[in-house]
Amino acid sequence: MTIIKIVVLNGSPNGDISVTMQYIAYIRKKFPEHTYEILNVAHEIRKIENDTGLWNKTMESIRSADMVLWAFPLYVMVVCSQYKRFIELIFERKTEEAFAGTYAASLSTSIHFFDQTAHAYIHAISDDLGMKYLGFYSADMKDLLSGEERTRLEKFTSLLVTAVQEKMPVQRENAPLVWPSLAYVPGKEQKPILAGTKKVVLLTDDDGSSLNLAAMTDRLKKNFSGSVEMINLHDVNIKGGCLGCCQCAYDNICVYTDGYVDFYKNRLVPADIIIMAGQVHDRYLSSAWKQFFDRSFFKGHTPGLKGKQVGFVITGPLHQIPGLKEALTAWADNGGCHAQFVTDEVMSSGELDALLDTLAARLVQAAGTGYIPPHTFYAVGGHKIFRDSIYGGMRFVFQADYRYYVEHGLFDFPQSDLKTRVFNAILIPLTRIPGFRKIVFADLKHHMIEPFKPVLRNA
Repeated sequence: MTIIKIVVLNGSPNGDISVTMQYIAYIRKKFPEHTYEILNVAHEIRKIENDTGLWNKTMESIRSADMVLWAFPLYVMVVCSQYKRFIELIFERKTEEAFAGTYAASLSTSIHFFDQTAHAYIHAISDDLGMKYLGFYSADMKDLLSGEERTRLEKFTSLLVTAVQEKMPVQRENAPLVWPSLAYVPGKEQKPILAGTKKVVLLTDDDGSSLNLAAMTDRLKKNFSGSVEMINLHDVNIKGGCLGCCQCAYDNICVYTDGYVDFYKNRLVPADIIIMAGQVHDRYLSSAWKQFFDRSFFKGHTPGLKGKQVGFVITGPLHQIPGLKEALTAWADNGGCHAQFVTDEVMSSGELDALLDTLAARLVQAAGTGYIPPHTFYAVGGHKIFRDSIYGGMRFVFQADYRYYVEHGLFDFPQSDLKTRVFNAILIPLTRIPGFRKIVFADLKHHMIEPFKPVLRNA
């Protein structure tokens, strides 16, 4: 038997005191013959970023690994901003070679809300680093308390170890990103669009590194008549990423005493149109944007920006990263917003001019009518996950969520629909009678459309 070294990159801001790391502790107890090194890269991100010696030591540990296990809790459909920053640093400091050729896998803990986008992100990052990605294990927060789930985790780990020991070949699944070639030069400005009383906020993370991003936001700002508030995330007083402490869950008061909550409440909530502009970094936006999304969790599982028209203006290969667009679309859908996208993945500056001008016009038109699209699976499924969890096991901690759900009638369990319950109680037993069943099912399609006839008659 070959002993392997497993380096665990802990993506929890809580370090060792995290649910995720309990799963790692269980793996270590069940597979004690192997060696393990835990690197708390999210918890210690500031030290790792600022201490060259610590960074180099971290890279040396990774070079020595037979397998790297990315272990993390989910934060707003991906990983937390601190973990995201660690991943950014790998590419910024050109230390991809420390990971190249090493086997990789990922393990997450969550309530299964968009865990697939988080693992798709880590898979793609592993591919970009030249690693051999073996798969993922997505655990519910409490799965480790189940004997059946512990057995499943043991099987997963056993398969990983065997693959490493036998040096199994792994095919790359994510193609390298190809960046847009356009150097955007805005053309002649068109007549500004009348936004009326609608408040427009243009939120960017521009750090001077992208000429396209600066030009795109400048074009958009000039597209609206009247005042457009332009805010750079780097100018907002944000001391750090979400800590996952859940202290805000009782009353929506964040443990931080920085400027984020005031910025969110006083500058974003009053807006009618919010344009979010950013650049692709690895397989997501920047860690500054991730920090923005994560810190909005002080509102819990409630729609803090409900009813907003949201425009995403992105420079970089967005259409080659389906998981990123899916995560942003789902964020908007769950928040009760209407999201539209423009990227610089076009052939000419004139084409991008037209797309940006049209985006501005459509955002104003939708804001004027108050149009928000019907929810899709993203929000319908998300609502049911959160509804059940907040009513059940999460209620004790997320009391602010519970109060919001009660106030807004969001505990809409099907058993509360008395009319449907009575209907089913009477008619389902009748379908056991062959003659009745034959009549009903023979003309089922007409029965299905019958309730719509009064609506159409009165339209």
